[in-house]
Amino acid sequence: MSEGSEVRTAAQIEAEITRRRQVLASTLDEIAVRVHPATIVGDTKAKVASAVDRSVGQAYVAANRAVSRTRAHFVDEEGAPRPERIVPVAVAGVALVAAVAGLSVWRRRR
Repeated sequence: MSEGSEVRTAAQIEAEITRRRQVLASTLDEIAVRVHPATIVGDTKAKVASAVDRSVGQAYVAANRAVSRTRAHFVDEEGAPRPERIVPVAVAGVALVAAVAGLSVWRRRR
């Protein structure tokens, strides 16, 4: 034995072995919980839900930004409509609907 080392009794050694067994048992229980299929499924579901939430949040922000930009294009700072921008878009929309309706009628007659 080296200098300054203590001589341990059998009871101390047994107590140390018992303590280490308890720590080992606790560690094995923790590993068993981590590798259990239900735990893996739950962790995966949580990660997917988090990713979906993040994606939905980003989509919401992008949509909100697009709506704000579009609104700003058709409404001035005071909230009044800008007819010089609304009328051409409305005319184009009516023309598109008329073209689709005309094409539909043309196809039925063929």
